[in-house]
Amino acid sequence: MNAAQKLPLRLHHTAYVAKDLEKTRAFYEDLIGLPLLATWCEKTELFGKERVYCHCFFGLKDQSALAFFQFADPADQAEFGPPLPISGFRHIAVKVEKDLQLELLEKIKAVGYPQEKYYFLEHGYCNSLYVLDPDDMIVEFCTDHPQVDKINDEVAPKAHAELKRWLAGDHTPNNTAYHREQSI
Repeated sequence: MNAAQKLPLRLHHTAYVAKDLEKTRAFYEDLIGLPLLATWCEKTELFGKERVYCHCFFGLKDQSALAFFQFADPADQAEFGPPLPISGFRHIAVKVEKDLQLELLEKIKAVGYPQEKYYFLEHGYCNSLYVLDPDDMIVEFCTDHPQVDKINDEVAPKAHAELKRWLAGDHTPNNTAYHREQSI
């Protein structure tokens, strides 16, 4: 990356549609510990129709947020919040310290959160606790590998070449440290 290149400062927020904002609030605030920072109730002309919705923001330490919508009109809710299949390839990932990751795991276990709704993966460059929220969206709590700076220094110069190789049809894995941990 060019030292003079301007980049966005940080993530401001992500946005998703929730089926039930109270269940979403209880999960993100009470269970996970993200404070509810703002609730905006809005009426706006969007996509050719007046839409009425509520938009809640849950805060992260860097002042970014996870945000969730719920629509007053069931037709709008169905249009913008159709059920999505559970997919580990569509998720929110947040960086945490190892002690917080373990605290979250203990809290999840203590409240009897269903065991099929959380798991660990070791990626090599990070270790992740994955938890399904009330809408079955996956939230990933990542801890960096102790040598993450060294790992990043090694992979960054090869990133474009690896992508080019993949796109050309060579799908040989280049991450041999990845595995799913079964016991948590």
